[in-house]
Amino acid sequence: MRQLILGAAVALCLASACAQDVVTPNANLLADGIPAIPKAIADKVALYTEFRGYGFMDWHPKERSMLVRHREAGANIAQIHWLKSPGGKLERITDFPDPVSAATFAPKHGNYIVYSRDAGGNEATQVFRMDLSTRQSTLLSTADERSVYSWTRSGDRVLIEAVPLDKTATGGTRAQVATTLTFVDPLKPEARTRLAELPGGGWGSFRFTHDDATIAAQQYRTPNDSDVFLIDAKTGAREKILPKPGASAAGYTGFEWSRDNQRLFLTTNQGGEFYELAVYDRRDKSLTVLSRHIPWDIENFSLSADGKLLMAVVNHNGRDEARLFDAATGKELPRPDIPAGSIGGGQWHEAQHGQLAFSLNSPQSPGDVYSYDAASGKTERWTVAASAPGVKPDTFVSPELVQIKSFDGLAVSGWLFLPDAAKFPGKRPLLVSFHGGPEGQSTVRFMGRYNYFLNELGLAILMPNVRGSRGYGKTFLDLDNGYLRKDSVKDGGAFLSWATTHPRLNASRIVVSGGSYGGYMSLATAVDYSPLIRGAIDVVGISHFVTFLNNTESYRRDLRRVEYGDERDPKMRAFHEQIAPLNNAAAIKVPLFVVQGKNDPRVPYTEAQQIVSAVRKNGVPVWYLLADNEGHGFRRKANADFEFFATVKFLETTLID
Repeated sequence: MRQLILGAAVALCLASACAQDVVTPNANLLADGIPAIPKAIADKVALYTEFRGYGFMDWHPKERSMLVRHREAGANIAQIHWLKSPGGKLERITDFPDPVSAATFAPKHGNYIVYSRDAGGNEATQVFRMDLSTRQSTLLSTADERSVYSWTRSGDRVLIEAVPLDKTATGGTRAQVATTLTFVDPLKPEARTRLAELPGGGWGSFRFTHDDATIAAQQYRTPNDSDVFLIDAKTGAREKILPKPGASAAGYTGFEWSRDNQRLFLTTNQGGEFYELAVYDRRDKSLTVLSRHIPWDIENFSLSADGKLLMAVVNHNGRDEARLFDAATGKELPRPDIPAGSIGGGQWHEAQHGQLAFSLNSPQSPGDVYSYDAASGKTERWTVAASAPGVKPDTFVSPELVQIKSFDGLAVSGWLFLPDAAKFPGKRPLLVSFHGGPEGQSTVRFMGRYNYFLNELGLAILMPNVRGSRGYGKTFLDLDNGYLRKDSVKDGGAFLSWATTHPRLNASRIVVSGGSYGGYMSLATAVDYSPLIRGAIDVVGISHFVTFLNNTESYRRDLRRVEYGDERDPKMRAFHEQIAPLNNAAAIKVPLFVVQGKNDPRVPYTEAQQIVSAVRKNGVPVWYLLADNEGHGFRRKANADFEFFATVKFLETTLID
């Protein structure tokens, strides 16, 4: 793509010897309205772009070895590696231009892997088999569909769940959506058997019984509204088991079967505000809650291969806690000795019982892989994350919990990172970073590049959890739905007002930022509170809910209508028109930085283009960065680096200069 950098001074510079003193975007980036980025910025931030952590992917079925995700030094994309012992040498398995979203060994022998990846962030995920001896890949799924796979217990086939992609944003259309289930033998891809066609989208969490006779499946609409089905693995016939007839809507997810195939472990918020660990018994159709004593969401859980232990991750107000349960009695056991941090990917080894692998990151660590031995209670570290020389993540600051009352008295909270007071005394400029979703949550985790803002620029960072965020109960989660949309923006305004009372925050120097729905929050805050902020950053954000709903992929559209409201209803459409940042762009009086991936199927690039055009009419600076090889966020290091260089320049210009 042709690189475009506006400004006569920049053009003169690039044509002369001073070109070596600026950073130019790579050929896949369009930088429109972004001033020259001094190479000095890239040099200063370079140390903060080289964090290289590890993520657990899958245990080998026979050996005590595993697949991990890791980006090697100098690489653009994280690849899949085979790690054969704790602290051992990595054997790189993949070498692709795009990230691998899932990878698993063949469940019985581990002679090959099955993996999935898309192209350029388009989310048209395809499923492949890779032979470990030759590294040759074979396509198992169908092109032009978004495919996800699940293994049978016998390990002889994968079940591929596929939804069609219609590329709505570029003229495609589809009135009805269906999800197809197809059995595929990875060693004989031509041996395909269609099991069923399921109505609509939102299907997932497929889990086979140990005899492969039945599949538990979820049809998701919102975190507070989903159904659980049992699907006959031979005929495709399905039976809805939850919620029971006459029961109110609830959320259900995360399925694991007992060894006798009679009990289905899951999490649900059916009986209260939070997701609880529960078990459904097929024999008497009862649902028993196991974790009622824990007043927080169970984020996920894993059942040991022998069916005796359940490891659950509790979201305690944005901090992860590991909890262990006896699967037979439901009784909670002594807490495992697992380091504090954000826990992901928990999986028990199938052959070596009692061995659990998981990933862990924290404000002081980019992420590593660990295993936990249930018999000894010991945790073993398998990897050591890498950082650039001179950077010491173990010295990075942790956040403090902020709790305030919003405009209507509702309690809302967030996480505040403050720079070192000795190095940066006095009141500090503030970056307010809204999460996406909107059912996401700002949690205690590694901040990556953002540590540069804290450690080198002396900025404070606030990550609010406005109404609609998960983790605070199902009532809180629904408080921004439909006509309540602007109440979450008012929560953001309440945090801006709160900043004026904090002794270490300079409330006259605030920039708001956010990605996806957080991008909408950033734009809406710039509309409603421009006098209180210095600038806004919108990353793959929604600028108008009507155009977003018209152009997002059809398999997602109905799911998003539940959250945002159905634009086909005249009253709701009028409301969307009223609150759209695009229709209120004249109120944005502060500099705006918009970042977008051209291939984004969730929030199409047209959302970015239209807000850029509209806000430029206000006579304020508008920076626009478009990547033609990215989707819903930048995944390639080269692109993410330039985005970060430009973000640093934007913050220096708006907050510090």
